[in-house]
Amino acid sequence: MKASIQEGQFATLPNGIRLHYASAGERGKPLILFLHGFPEFWYAWHEQLQVFGTTHYAVAPDLRGFNLSDQPSDVSAYRPKLLTQDVEQLIAHLGYESCILVAHDWGGASAWNVAIGQPQLVQRLIIINSTHPYPFAMALAHDKPQQEASAYMNWLRATGSEEALAKENFRVMEQFMLGMGRASDHWFDEPTRARYHANWARGLSGGVNYYRATPLYPPNGDDLGAGKLTLDPKNFHCNVPVRVIWGLQDKALLPILLDDLPSLVDDLIIERLPDYTHWIVHENPTLVNQLIERFLTE
Repeated sequence: MKASIQEGQFATLPNGIRLHYASAGERGKPLILFLHGFPEFWYAWHEQLQVFGTTHYAVAPDLRGFNLSDQPSDVSAYRPKLLTQDVEQLIAHLGYESCILVAHDWGGASAWNVAIGQPQLVQRLIIINSTHPYPFAMALAHDKPQQEASAYMNWLRATGSEEALAKENFRVMEQFMLGMGRASDHWFDEPTRARYHANWARGLSGGVNYYRATPLYPPNGDDLGAGKLTLDPKNFHCNVPVRVIWGLQDKALLPILLDDLPSLVDDLIIERLPDYTHWIVHENPTLVNQLIERFLTE
C-alpha cells in the first residue's frame, strides 16, 4: 500500500520565504521531513513520500531557490544560516516541535546544521551522501583528492554558470545528474526527465547560489577557499542519533569525509554501499526505503 502525494502546498515562513512542499500521510502523525539537493526538487523523494506517508506525515519541500519555492536573486540570501532557518521554521509551520530529518546533498548540509545547532528539533537524522561541515572543510583545505573532486564547485560559483547549464536543452544538467559515478540512468526515464526539465526551466540561479554563498569550497587560484577558515571541531559536535547511507561510487564526495564522523557524532551508524553513487536515492529507492525503515525501527 502506498500513500497518495499532495502537491501544490505552500508555507510562508516568518522570515518571509515562501516554500512549496509536497506531502503524504496525515498531519498529526510523526513528521518525517525530506530535504533534497542540487539540482533536484521535492520529486526526488516521491517514492519515500509514498512509503513513509503510510506511517508518518511525510513532507518534502522545494528548498529555497528551487522549483516552485521563492528564488531570491541576491547571493547573500543563500547563506547557510538562512537555509538552516528555513528548515527550522518549516517544522514549526507544519505544527511540530521536532521531526525525523532525511536529507541528501545540499539538503543534508542544512540538516547537519539544524541537528548540530538545534538538536531539540531533530529526533533522528538520516543522511544520504551529504557531508558533515567540519570534515568537508578540513578535506577542502588539506586533501588533494577531495579538492579535485570538488573542483566543479568553483565552476558553478563562476558568473554565468546557470546559463551554461541551461544550454542545449539542459544537456550539462543531465550530465551532472548522470555522471557523478558509474553510468546508471535507468531511473531517468522520459516522464522523470520532463519533470526535471520543468523544474530547471523555472530557474537555476537559486540552486547555483548555494555554491556561491557557501564558505566551503576548494582552493581557486589565490583564493584558499575553505582553507581561510579557522574551525573548532567542538563547535560541530552532533548529539542526536545519526544514520548515514553512503554510495561509495560518489565522485564528488569521497569516503574520506566519513573518517572523522565517529569523533563528531555520539550515536552513529554508517551504511557504506559500494555499488551506488551520489544518486542512490534514484538508483535504488527500494533499498533506501528499507534502510530508512530499519533506522526508524531499530
